[in-house]
Amino acid sequence: MCVPVEARRAHRLRFICAGVALLALAAAVGSAGSAARAPAARGAGNPLAGWRLYVNPDYPAGGQAQSWRAEGRSADADAMAALARRSTGVWLPTDDGAEARAHDVTTLAARLHRVPVLVVYFVPNRGCGGFSAGGARSASAYRAYVRAVAKGIGRRRALVVVEPDALAQTFSSCVTRAHRSGRFRLLRFAVRTLAATPRTRVYLDAGNAGWIRPVSRLVRPLRKSGIANADGFSLNVSNFYGTNRTVSYGRALSARLRGKHFVIDTGRNGNGSAPTSPAIPEWCNPPGRALGHDPTTHTGRARVDAYLWVKEPGMSDGACRPGAPVAGVWWPEYALDLVRNSGGG
Repeated sequence: MCVPVEARRAHRLRFICAGVALLALAAAVGSAGSAARAPAARGAGNPLAGWRLYVNPDYPAGGQAQSWRAEGRSADADAMAALARRSTGVWLPTDDGAEARAHDVTTLAARLHRVPVLVVYFVPNRGCGGFSAGGARSASAYRAYVRAVAKGIGRRRALVVVEPDALAQTFSSCVTRAHRSGRFRLLRFAVRTLAATPRTRVYLDAGNAGWIRPVSRLVRPLRKSGIANADGFSLNVSNFYGTNRTVSYGRALSARLRGKHFVIDTGRNGNGSAPTSPAIPEWCNPPGRALGHDPTTHTGRARVDAYLWVKEPGMSDGACRPGAPVAGVWWPEYALDLVRNSGGG
């Protein structure tokens, strides 16, 4: 359901020598046993209040606007330029570049007095062999990857969404009973390690409003996966369920998790989910969708910490219908449809 970062265009990475302070930080976050900072307390206000979200300059909408303007497609270029001004998630590379990318993004965001949304998406057997299949080759490789991401973030601010779909997929046959406990341990490690960085807010993914029902079924897996050390959970990543439906689902789950807060991916949910089709999965580039709420940390709704565009609008979900590129590849005409269906072009 999500996006394989291997398919993304390469980023220029800059490696900066680490000093003594960075080495000390690496030691602090180097194991799952590190003491995590306290997550947002039950009943507390929005832990993201006042945070201004980072606008990723590498989001392809900006370059698309320039290209279409040069071709004389002025109205379409304006639509893409408006899209490029919104905050979108940064899906970290799933190779040795993760640390440098996390460092570079958080450093630039700090200079701009903004906070980036980072996505960790590398759990073994990611995507269950579907369009976004991949992941780390072993548990030890995954732990090393998470440590590298935490080291890259350092003491800078970040909002991290941990492993879209990974927990919800433990209810499917692709994650066998023998492997579920291992996945829970890895998710718990990721949450605890990232939460040990002093200014990071961590949201563990819990699927979407149309996946696991009733919500009570998610409670035990979330607890096994470290939700107690997270600031909350994320919903609707890379999906299309409407905001009101998702808020109701999230609050029902929150009530079973001692009032945990949550964030919602609203990047493509303006028209809600698509009708079910036997030919095209409802989550895979469905036609007729629209942009949802703009990204913001001011939702006006209790326990809803942010509306985010975690999945960048216009990135393909997979080659699931004619003309669709493989997962994670920019599809400008689909992005344009999202804008037009939202009344923005």
